[in-house]
Amino acid sequence: MRSLAMRLAAAGLAVAAWAVLPQVAERHLVDVFNFAALLSIGGLGVGLLLGQCGIVNLGQAAFYGIGAYATGYGTTVLGWGALPSMLAGMAAAAATAALVGLPILRLSGFYLALATLALGSIAGVLFFEWDWLTGGTLGLGGIPHLVPLGIALSDPARYHYFIWPVVVVLLWLARNLVHSRQGLAMRAMRDAAPAAEVLSVDSQRIKTVMFALCAVLGALAGSLFAHYVFFVSVQSFTVERSILFLLAPVIAGARSVPGVVLGALFVALVPELLSGLGDMHQVLFGMTLVLVVVLLPGGLTGIASQLLHRKEAK
Repeated sequence: MRSLAMRLAAAGLAVAAWAVLPQVAERHLVDVFNFAALLSIGGLGVGLLLGQCGIVNLGQAAFYGIGAYATGYGTTVLGWGALPSMLAGMAAAAATAALVGLPILRLSGFYLALATLALGSIAGVLFFEWDWLTGGTLGLGGIPHLVPLGIALSDPARYHYFIWPVVVVLLWLARNLVHSRQGLAMRAMRDAAPAAEVLSVDSQRIKTVMFALCAVLGALAGSLFAHYVFFVSVQSFTVERSILFLLAPVIAGARSVPGVVLGALFVALVPELLSGLGDMHQVLFGMTLVLVVVLLPGGLTGIASQLLHRKEAK
């Protein structure tokens, strides 16, 4: 009962902070929180793969780029609306993931991680070379605002009130998936693959479906990113972006679904806080990441769990 009250209080504080932030914070800080929301969406797919299936995905930037370019090309060149363009991007990302996943998901361990890294690198080259579609180094500009319910999301404050509820809905859906029979099959495959096969768990199908779902979330994040910044270029879809998507669930604790938000906030806010220290801030951020991984093997969410268990034990 006490733990439930604490969780409700934490949720209430989070909602209050979300509602007040755009009113009291500078525009730049609201921008950082919006990018953390986008990182949460893309990182959620990577976290589901890593935490529930034991698969390391270093190619999420490829699907992020597919979503962004589909939205940019659909709205500015083909004259489509925002929703059809976003759906086309997610469909293209899912189809690409399913096609690529058939061969590479037969690998395991670091071989699979390297294969996804190669996927991200190849996608980066294609984004650069296919300038008829992506604009190459010039990129695609003039992407329109999102206008849900007739309200144009023309500034960071409005986008803040739109993007974070989207994150919450996706977290809820992901949590339901993890606690379903499909989620149980994923964890069985992750922890004891031979035993899962004996119990008729189709590991290859589950891996392919989850890889496609991860791609859809990456494409959705890319589409929302494109509508937020109104411009996309190849510099936004590098391997470094894939690493950020991986860092968000790893820092938080990959097996915690809501923890990806905490990890995304860490990845987005800590470099911002350290930037005032000059050129050393990247080194300091790297050292901070090492300390978190070494000292907190359960991630940032592990701290909260430990404190909660200690209070319940008293």
